Amino acid sequence: MISRRDFLQVSMAASALYGASGFGNWAKLAAQQALTQDQLLEFDTFGNVTLIHVTDIHAQTKPIYFREPEINIGVGDNKGAVPHITGAEFRRLYGIEDGSPSHYALTYNDFASLAQEYGRVGGLDRVATVINAIRADRPDALLLDGGDTWHGSYTCYHTEGQDMVNVMNALKPDAMTFHWEFTLGQDRVRELVEGLPYAALGQNIFDAMWDEPAAEFPPYEMFERGGTKIAVIGQAFPYMPIANPGWMFPDFSFGIRDENMQSMVDEVRAAGAELVVCLSHNGFDVDKKMAGIVTGIDVILSGHTHDALPEPVLVGDTIIIASGSNGKFVSRVDLDVQNGKMMGFRTKLIPIFSDVIEPDAEVAAVIDEQRAPFEAELTEVIGQTDSLLYRRGNFNGSWDDLICDALLSEREADIAMSPGVRWGPSILPGQDITREDIWNVTSMTYGKAYRTEMTGEFIHTILEDVGDNLFNPDPYYQQGGDMVRIGGMGYSIDVSQPMGSRISDLTLLSTGEPIDPAKTYVVAGWASVNEGTEGPQIWDVVESHIRKQGTVSVSENTSVKVKGV
Repeated sequence: MISRRDFLQVSMAASALYGASGFGNWAKLAAQQALTQDQLLEFDTFGNVTLIHVTDIHAQTKPIYFREPEINIGVGDNKGAVPHITGAEFRRLYGIEDGSPSHYALTYNDFASLAQEYGRVGGLDRVATVINAIRADRPDALLLDGGDTWHGSYTCYHTEGQDMVNVMNALKPDAMTFHWEFTLGQDRVRELVEGLPYAALGQNIFDAMWDEPAAEFPPYEMFERGGTKIAVIGQAFPYMPIANPGWMFPDFSFGIRDENMQSMVDEVRAAGAELVVCLSHNGFDVDKKMAGIVTGIDVILSGHTHDALPEPVLVGDTIIIASGSNGKFVSRVDLDVQNGKMMGFRTKLIPIFSDVIEPDAEVAAVIDEQRAPFEAELTEVIGQTDSLLYRRGNFNGSWDDLICDALLSEREADIAMSPGVRWGPSILPGQDITREDIWNVTSMTYGKAYRTEMTGEFIHTILEDVGDNLFNPDPYYQQGGDMVRIGGMGYSIDVSQPMGSRISDLTLLSTGEPIDPAKTYVVAGWASVNEGTEGPQIWDVVESHIRKQGTVSVSENTSVKVKGV
């Protein structure tokens, strides 16, 4: 008799062979100029349960450009494994043709030229069209939001998340979990959660004083769909007080809490759950490790690291789905659940090509209503760019370099530091830069641009600390985003070395001299987690810099030397 594990592996292999994930299949069939909405939505309905997954929208309600990472380094057991494969190697792995729609959607090569051909992606009115089409096919499908939704734009900042709550309510999710939402402050989060018409989940969100589950965030929600009892367990970002300012949410503690997750899985199974889904904001590598520790989870819907994978990854009996970011993709997951067991699955990562998918009129009206009071500010042109501006990858993107340049000049600093965040759309060469574009890469509730003095030794310590957050071989110690972005200074990093031995060759670019551990340097940065940080807001710093430049040009950054890959 075939084992459940073998059956799932056969199912996955068949999906890949026959294009059940759909991505490579339509890319090969569709002529570039003849891509249609029907092709994007085509799906061979399977089983009796459908999940719809969106995550890491970062308040992007309108169509954007978004370049996937060039550098995504895996370490330890994840070295050379997805999602740590990019570009041509990624295309070879999944059989993606050069120049195809999936080349544009999933990899970074030739991005600017392919963007001219295929256009913008995302737009929550287009996402609504896809969700409605899936629901028309499977009316009781579950829509699950992986978090990082109420953060990342001008309107989200000025409405304290209300714009995104209103738009998402129009999409009618069934549950969500959290990360950047908490940087609105715990009182505002409580206020918004109290009014949600769907479940706000987090098995790992605890009351900090009593070390017990927080009443505001149930660990799970039970649903009955397709004749199946389904448990959706929420997993919020586990490292909130490390990656973000803990003083903004002092009543709560987080953590991975594997033991509590196992208890929740056992509890829902005992209550009759036939399918257990984890709605996670752990990050992909953390989800892989958790799937190998916690038994009984059928599906992990992964968020936080913004990975977009056209096929699930299988860990034991658990499938892990990665659905990208910024509203660029929607995942559809069809499951065959029989007698309390997941017997097979079929998935599709649906790219939201904005020029191809017809916007949903109702959701478009809600989006426009949220933006209307701010339209003049959003659309004001600040400058232009000769360069492709992008962010996403382990090290500096060109948007990061531009922000660092602004900090160096506007704050009269020797060295600039910008956080290694992953959110933020891309801008094509020749495009105007609007105020909205600047806010899309800088908007946060602790965005003041500080100016301080640091010794060379302290700068080295910062780089080592952030490097360990990113390149520790144990995913459970990867507690932040990508590498801190540096301006005015070069360095080398050996990702194969342990903590304290990765960073070397620190050099001040203005003089070419090595950074002196005992010398003091003027450092400008932003997004400090320290309460009471003083300075102008980063978006004002960047806007001032761009206005003075008129047209910005960002040269290739060669100041970071990466070793040990």
